[in-house]
Amino acid sequence: MRVRKPEGDEEARLLSIDEGHFVDLKSKRINPAKLQQSFVAFANSDGGELFVGVEDKSELGERIVGFTTQEECNGILPTLLEDTQPAVENVDVELIDFGAKGLILRLFIPKSPKVHYTANGDCYIRIGAEKRKIKGERVTQLSYGKGALVYERKPVDGVDVEELESSEYLSDYMTRVGSNLSPVDFLRKQKLLTNVDGDRVPNVGGVLLFDESPSASLPTRCSFKVYRLLTTSSEYKREQLAEMPTTIEGPLEAAVREAMTKVETLLEGATFKQGDKLVKLKYPVDAIKEIVVNAALHRDYSLNDDIHIKIYDNRIEVVSPGRLPGFMTVENLYTDRFSRNPNINRMIHNVPDPLNHDIGEGLDTARNELKKAGLVAPEFEELENSFLVTIRHQELASLEDTIMGYLNANPAAEITNRKVRELSGEEDINKVKKALQKLRQDGVIEPVDPNASAFAFRYRLVGS
Repeated sequence: MRVRKPEGDEEARLLSIDEGHFVDLKSKRINPAKLQQSFVAFANSDGGELFVGVEDKSELGERIVGFTTQEECNGILPTLLEDTQPAVENVDVELIDFGAKGLILRLFIPKSPKVHYTANGDCYIRIGAEKRKIKGERVTQLSYGKGALVYERKPVDGVDVEELESSEYLSDYMTRVGSNLSPVDFLRKQKLLTNVDGDRVPNVGGVLLFDESPSASLPTRCSFKVYRLLTTSSEYKREQLAEMPTTIEGPLEAAVREAMTKVETLLEGATFKQGDKLVKLKYPVDAIKEIVVNAALHRDYSLNDDIHIKIYDNRIEVVSPGRLPGFMTVENLYTDRFSRNPNINRMIHNVPDPLNHDIGEGLDTARNELKKAGLVAPEFEELENSFLVTIRHQELASLEDTIMGYLNANPAAEITNRKVRELSGEEDINKVKKALQKLRQDGVIEPVDPNASAFAFRYRLVGS
């Protein structure tokens, strides 16, 4: 186990911490079984940090009362790392040595793709600064939300195989993928039927893909609602609706295409007043499509809500039911991959000219299309039980603005071509070079060393 000294004013920062959704402070006197409850709660929620050896703010006197020796922690760690079921992976453990005040045990618990239980078989989640015990249906819901249980494989009561077998959408799909199987054999082979007491029953994935009215067949809502709101405020009034929200239902692929047609129709010729100017709403359709498709393929279908597409005067919001699944976070959306509905993703991807790219590529495409259009990257936010993507009608700062913004904020700093590319996201080295040269010609920046080689040029504000 790593042992280190406090960094800078770490002691003051530690003592100033307010316990919350992502951090908890515990006395070293805590019962290991009770500490395990908080440990499990972090893993089952969004991850967080546990500091053991810090007394509560209500305690009088010294609050850092750590372990005397490393061995003293041995009564705690096995309970957390070995007795939690299943074991939580990638936990970071270290001791912070505060000298005479003792060793503080710090555990960083990542958000886990699994559902975890204490040694007693209890399940906890973290809500704000508290842990909460859950059971029964709430544990099942947590499993679906994380992707630990796959809701798309759940059998659907009241839907017969014959209903999907005769679906024109299924027939069209089989034609496009060139299948010569019978409809029932095709559904079975594609894992769209689930065995229930020896009978093959359509599952959620099969109904979403090929039922003529999935919203009528499933126990939860699964439509799209599209709004045009003549305001920039999230607290809108009925009279600010350009028209009543449009509800779009049907098999998933067809519903996505129809939703996008509606979005394009609402955007066509749409304008809004910005000061004294009349501004035309211009968004790259491909960027919106990627985000809508992403919502449809990765939403939590176990939740009773629709996907909401709201077109405001200055932004588009796409709200999909469910938080991010598995180990996914807002920070790793562009780099990591996890599919909550893998079978639906695969089926949609298998047709010629599919709606979706490979997992993870859609958001990259959206960001790139917005950049080409001169707009800022999409913003992501996890809400209490949904995921929000915001596309702002906001222009990217020019390269010159980016350079000057950095240097004005850091007057003594120097800037290079590489640094500008990091700050702006612009990948073209020559575009950045031209922007630097223009600012030099305008007399606002100067080279630190005019004789430096081309790849070693650094710039600063004139006279700095």
